[in-house]
Amino acid sequence: MEIDAATRHAFTADGACVLRGLFADHVEALREGVATNLAEPGPYAAENTVAGEAGRFFDDYVNWQRIPQFEAAARDPAIAGAAAQLMGSERVQLFHDHVLVKWPGTARATPWHQDGPYYFVSGRQTVSFWVPLDPVGDATLRLVAGSHLWERPVLPTRWLSEEAFFPGDYLPVPDPDAEGMRVLEWKMAPGDAVAFSFDTLHGARGNAAQTERRAFSLRYVGDDATYVTRPGPTSPPFPGHGMRPGDRLREDWFPTVWPKAAS
Repeated sequence: MEIDAATRHAFTADGACVLRGLFADHVEALREGVATNLAEPGPYAAENTVAGEAGRFFDDYVNWQRIPQFEAAARDPAIAGAAAQLMGSERVQLFHDHVLVKWPGTARATPWHQDGPYYFVSGRQTVSFWVPLDPVGDATLRLVAGSHLWERPVLPTRWLSEEAFFPGDYLPVPDPDAEGMRVLEWKMAPGDAVAFSFDTLHGARGNAAQTERRAFSLRYVGDDATYVTRPGPTSPPFPGHGMRPGDRLREDWFPTVWPKAAS
């Protein structure tokens, strides 16, 4: 996919854009992969609802090495090449995958957050693709335009308890609707993708629809991405990685999926 200049500018200026049909060839396979993930959750799987709350909100990540449908999407040259164009990067490394499923009638929202503060990655060349595997309207991803350029990161919190994930000098979690921020959101078909920076503030409403809302995400990093320490274990934690501050992410754990020469 050749991404036009206006879309690349939106990604740079707003921190997010939409790419229609980027994952269209993978929708059925990814649905199969999500079904496998639900039947066989990984070690990081979480249930994000509490007793007595309507619906069910499941998420899990770092499963691409055991679910072949996830790996096939992550290594697709059309998808990795789109990541390279948006980041303006010669190289693209896979960081990880993420599955988020909200059952019909799930009241629990995905809280406003930036991904970057949870990760051990430093750098501006980052991109996440958020891909619905069901049609979405109100339960689509919502993003605050320009938030990737804020001078300080937003406090990372635990989704259920809302406790701080790390101590540090963070902005309090805002209420973008109440504070009049420009919120981007799109009605999306299965296989469309929202692309956004790790530092873009985003969230999602609960799922009031009568159908599931299955979403699949891929996270990539580019040329300037390096390992950075945080005040505690990151999410994902990747225990035993052995990297030091300033190192590029190790290739055997975070494979390069787009060398420029292969385009």
